[in-house]
Amino acid sequence: MDFKQVALYFITVAPIVFVVSAGVTYMYSYFLQGAGVVDWGRALQWALILGIFLTFMNYWEGKKKG
Repeated sequence: MDFKQVALYFITVAPIVFVVSAGVTYMYSYFLQGAGVVDWGRALQWALILGIFLTFMNYWEGKKKG
């Protein structure tokens, strides 16, 4: 895997994780606190952390295979 493939993988994974974690924080806030507010900071943190982690794992798996 070259840098372009790794960057493309991160660019596709991070927004998906961001949307999912924003939805989860909204549901958490709505059901448990009764407020229905998205925690954008937490969603961004999860997107960056999981985006980097999943990209690294994908890169590592591709390196093992070939």
